[in-house]
Amino acid sequence: MSRAAVFFGTGYEEIEALTVVDILRRAEVETIMVSVTDEKSVTGSHDMEVRMDAVIDEVDFEQIDAIVLPGGMPGTKKLEACESLMSQVDAFVSQNKIVAAICAAPSILGHRGILHGKQACSYPAFESHLEGANVLHEPAVTDGNIITGRGMGTAIPFGLAILEKLRGKEAAEQMAKSIVYQ
Repeated sequence: MSRAAVFFGTGYEEIEALTVVDILRRAEVETIMVSVTDEKSVTGSHDMEVRMDAVIDEVDFEQIDAIVLPGGMPGTKKLEACESLMSQVDAFVSQNKIVAAICAAPSILGHRGILHGKQACSYPAFESHLEGANVLHEPAVTDGNIITGRGMGTAIPFGLAILEKLRGKEAAEQMAKSIVYQ
């Protein structure tokens, strides 16, 4: 069974994070919501507080197939400042495991040199941070083990791209149909 971890820093973009959790859980992908703080509740950029399944120190990354980084401010900065998460992002990339980031969060991958020679997208104001990438203006872009999305309005195709990478094209197509996504 595939397992994904979605990481939440204070000020995360609620739709980007929770849409991915919803799509993956509907598809029966074990998905945990993880706080990068010491608190089990994290407040988003629009003042919505969500209870997490775990804090980062409780995660066994050996059991995770995909890391998901939602955008939002200052949530993206909180994710990037979490050294233990960043070391896992680097490890996942080196192990060819899935790393997905949406909106402002692909800037983290750019800053870490992960996007060199890859196709990627982000929120328009963060495209200059996609260092070394061929920047596309698609809702979601998959290049190898890296998945990027543009923003809140593209959370569904981003979530479906993660599902496709974890469970295959047919699973993603079935999910799109079941949620009436065109």
